[in-house]
Amino acid sequence: MPLTQLGQTSKKHTEKVKFFLQDEWQSFSKKYVAVFEGKMREKEGIITSYLAENSIHRVFSVRNADKGKFAKTGYKVIKESERFSLVHIYLFTGRKKQIRVHFYDQGCPVAGDKVYGEKSVGIKRLALHAATLTIRHPHTKKEMTFETNTPSYFKQLIK
Repeated sequence: MPLTQLGQTSKKHTEKVKFFLQDEWQSFSKKYVAVFEGKMREKEGIITSYLAENSIHRVFSVRNADKGKFAKTGYKVIKESERFSLVHIYLFTGRKKQIRVHFYDQGCPVAGDKVYGEKSVGIKRLALHAATLTIRHPHTKKEMTFETNTPSYFKQLIK
């Protein structure tokens, strides 16, 4: 009996699915939850910029569209404490380090970010978490949503 009849997939089939997911990645809906240092001035909004990368792979915002790729991030503050803000983030584009750079530019870096943020004592990891991913199934084209809970660590930071 061929492996495909046993529920196994062929390498060719797997490659086709892989390319579909790669090609469609930008169109899929991605939502994140993060804890940021400080408080956002605006509690809900959209951040846009052009992102460029230097020779040491540090990504940063530029004003010139010819020197960077357009990036658009939506956000909504859910809860604040004295030091931190818990925020839902919606990506309209999916650029490398987009969330980290956009909120660094706003003066509210991701908690625990050793590259773009504060070196806060007691923060053990980057407080950025992929919460929801909505994709189209490679074969049926039906929309599928995958969700996870907010890490309890984030809730401890925001108390």
